[in-house]
Amino acid sequence: MHEIVLGDVTVTRVMEYFGPVGMTPDAFFPESPDGAWQRNESWLTPDFVDPDTHVCQSAIQTWLLRSEGRTILVDTGVGNHKERPYAPVWSRLNTDFLGNLARAGVRPQDVDLVINTHLHVDHVGWNTYLDDRAWVPTFPNATYLMPRPDFDFWDPAGGHEPNLGRGNQNVFEDSVAPVHTAGQALLWEDSHQIDANLRLDLAPGHTPGSSVLTLESGTDRALFVGDLLHTPLQIVEPDTNSCFCEHPAQARATRRRLLGWAADHNALVLPAHLGGHGGVQVERDGGRFAVRSWAPFDRV
Repeated sequence: MHEIVLGDVTVTRVMEYFGPVGMTPDAFFPESPDGAWQRNESWLTPDFVDPDTHVCQSAIQTWLLRSEGRTILVDTGVGNHKERPYAPVWSRLNTDFLGNLARAGVRPQDVDLVINTHLHVDHVGWNTYLDDRAWVPTFPNATYLMPRPDFDFWDPAGGHEPNLGRGNQNVFEDSVAPVHTAGQALLWEDSHQIDANLRLDLAPGHTPGSSVLTLESGTDRALFVGDLLHTPLQIVEPDTNSCFCEHPAQARATRRRLLGWAADHNALVLPAHLGGHGGVQVERDGGRFAVRSWAPFDRV
């Protein structure tokens, strides 16, 4: 099963990639407490760490929502044919993402809204595609919702020096600016109400404009958290950041706040990169959190 219904919203998991990302846990999560990966190895392998190579496993997935008659995509993955000299695992891919989207019943022209939770390389790639050597919006009828703090931060004209270094090289130019130039970008700040079921809020730390999409419909709740979590180890060790967080202290505070909300409101947590079942329900465990159950999607 790749589709569930939460209140009046249908949520479909659309995959672009699942597999190794070329980093060991210690490199990807340098703040991990000593022994944390070994203590949790029994349930972190093989969905999140390859037991043979000890390399992190990651999904690149888009959440397809149907709400109040509109078709909405949450994050657009890596994209095809993109030059990523400082992120070689994502360079010049050629995946069947649009085919997977079509198998979920959606053509590019059917998409009404695209939500980029933040503007990292693996969240904006399918914003555009290569058409006669020019990058053009993949979804011609969509409004692309982008957090203004991230738009300003990643614009090379701003002169910022990100913690990510040059890992986002070319991303603004080929996957963000063409959408803005086409007049399809809506830059929002603080919060943005999409409809009666869906609301965007800034959740900074991972990047200045990282955001979370909250679904509240009937008695159902969900948080689409982007890169608040890259691995479920960050549930049981919530102060553990990835090496890509721009503001580490803020990222830890944001993660704790949102995991607490999810635990208290019985909300499904749906990150961008969890393999396995793709999402999780959490519960409080003293000053930490624990996995209560996995999302009801088929395991990849």
